[in-house]
Amino acid sequence: MKEIERKFLVENDHWKTANIIGQRLLKQAYLLRESDRSVRIRITDNMAFFTVKLGVGITRGEFEYEIPVEEAEAMIAEAQLKCLEKTRYYIQYKAATWEVDVFHGALEGLVLAELELDSEDQHIDLPNWVGKEVTLDPNYLNSNLIEKV
Repeated sequence: MKEIERKFLVENDHWKTANIIGQRLLKQAYLLRESDRSVRIRITDNMAFFTVKLGVGITRGEFEYEIPVEEAEAMIAEAQLKCLEKTRYYIQYKAATWEVDVFHGALEGLVLAELELDSEDQHIDLPNWVGKEVTLDPNYLNSNLIEKV
């Protein structure tokens, strides 16, 4: 599977008054973090996922598998992994569903917006709360942000 995604800094709080259609708390840890690949464990609500991401840039390979929450928690504990925590808001803006991540803990204050696309050259309408694009900046990859946790 391929994931085509663009990521932006959120520059103001106007997203809070947008059409929020859902939210969830995400907790994630990394078993592998390299510049062109990562292996992630993510727990949300009553579900957990094991995800492999391959490549760099806007389009990357993504392979995601649901796993039991108890196993995800056990892997994190046994490997003594640091966890990144954020609340993800789903916002409907025109024809697109944006994901706005509000980070917690040591990353408090960081807010990122992501949009999954059908193609790299797909036109997107940017909401007035979207700022600088950071898609190609490795500092904003979750696999690198976890170093600050």
